[in-house]
Amino acid sequence: MEEKKIRVLVAKPGLDGHDRGAKIIARALRDAGMEVIYTGLRQTPEMVIQAALQEDVDVIGLSILSGAHMSLVPRILELKKRAKLDDVQVFLGGIIPEADAKVLLEEGVKAVYGPGTSTTQVVEDIRGLFGKA
Repeated sequence: MEEKKIRVLVAKPGLDGHDRGAKIIARALRDAGMEVIYTGLRQTPEMVIQAALQEDVDVIGLSILSGAHMSLVPRILELKKRAKLDDVQVFLGGIIPEADAKVLLEEGVKAVYGPGTSTTQVVEDIRGLFGKA
């Protein structure tokens, strides 16, 4: 019997038009054997959670470079809670000041990655959540 693959939704919420990093992460996760759903640019928090529900994902990976992380991420976490997606973990990558990262981690984000984070680190962190390290 084949082991269930980890399903990851990679999303670019907000008006940020730069998706190179998100695409690199999506590719690395696919290469590591995960199923990846990439939503594309300019997603609303509602669209992100709707996609997470429809795709039955284990992880939501957010990429935000626009500086809107302190409004977008709490909204996504709120909608995730309302949708009863308690088992779905949220990861965040982008330009996130350390003080903001601390707040977001306290609110429920599992990890925050800045520029230069290795794709190997992200893969290992996600696998570690599911005992597949």
